[in-house]
Amino acid sequence: MGVFEAPENLTGHEQVVFCQDKPSGLKAIIAVYSTALGPALGGTRFYPYASEEEAVHDALDLSKGMAYKNSLAGLDLGGGKAVIWGDPETDKSEALLRAYGRFVESLNGRYITACDVGTYVHDMDIVAKETRHATGRSVENGGAGDSSVLTAYGVFCGMRAAAQHRYGTADLTGRTVGVAGIGKVGRHLVTHLIEAGAQVVATDVSEKAHDWLSANHPQASFVDSTEKLIASDIDIYAPCALGGALNDDSVAALRAKIVVGAANNQLAHPGVEKLLADRGILYAPDYLVNSGGVIQVADEIHGFNFDRAKRRASKIFDITGQILRTADTEGVPPAVAADRLAERRMAECGRLRSIHLPQS
Repeated sequence: MGVFEAPENLTGHEQVVFCQDKPSGLKAIIAVYSTALGPALGGTRFYPYASEEEAVHDALDLSKGMAYKNSLAGLDLGGGKAVIWGDPETDKSEALLRAYGRFVESLNGRYITACDVGTYVHDMDIVAKETRHATGRSVENGGAGDSSVLTAYGVFCGMRAAAQHRYGTADLTGRTVGVAGIGKVGRHLVTHLIEAGAQVVATDVSEKAHDWLSANHPQASFVDSTEKLIASDIDIYAPCALGGALNDDSVAALRAKIVVGAANNQLAHPGVEKLLADRGILYAPDYLVNSGGVIQVADEIHGFNFDRAKRRASKIFDITGQILRTADTEGVPPAVAADRLAERRMAECGRLRSIHLPQS
């Protein structure tokens, strides 16, 4: 697949940059979907893709999602994403991360990076040695720290809004929530849910995740596969691992009546949103409810203040409710209602950037 011949749902990108530094082993792709609202902000995923085509597809897909996410979050930022092709456990090095940082810097601010799957706060500290355009750095280095904190909080807010819409109350006491993926975000989300009085059933491929759950929340249950989780008697399903969790098979097997999770690109293909609606399953779009992390790192650009960022992330409750009500009114799935709102803001506010301003 050539970049210019990408599938229709992945076209429209402004720029795709292939970055290579052979001595360090860096092979990276930076995809800028849109700068209509401002510089493209999105994390860096470090992952051992099976092929270059798979890496390109992920970069294109994720960067488009970031444009919509940033728009819905009310940020004056566009959407971009980077992927580093390799195994973070064996291929990551200071030289590789610094080489990547120089490529980010070469874009002169069109793309602002942050953490994602396979990259962490200390990695962004290293990347930031070579670029001014890295967020998600450590607090010690003037950054916002771990963005999974507000990502999980935003998902929790979105989940409460979905419960309000479905059940008439945002109270999660006694509700059973199935969490697939107990990683950086999933762990914070599980803690929020336990504190809110929910019953948690979780799964993860990592034995360490199971050990963490047993040690920190022994009242939670653990099952050994996502297939068992979605087929269990749960009220709410929270996909918090990699994308594509909602497909024809998983939707058919799902017993939950609400889906609200942290994973990006949960819908495996166009049309899954209709399958969910046809089954009476309320789906809160992933790029809406998981936007707390990008709100956190975006706040870092102007000097980070956690309380200010958390107040902004708490508005995910309100916008989720608005989108769910709009979807009912217009007779469309929530994912369609969310897309329309994001696209309208990109078009209406992005248009203003064509008005010439004098140089200061």
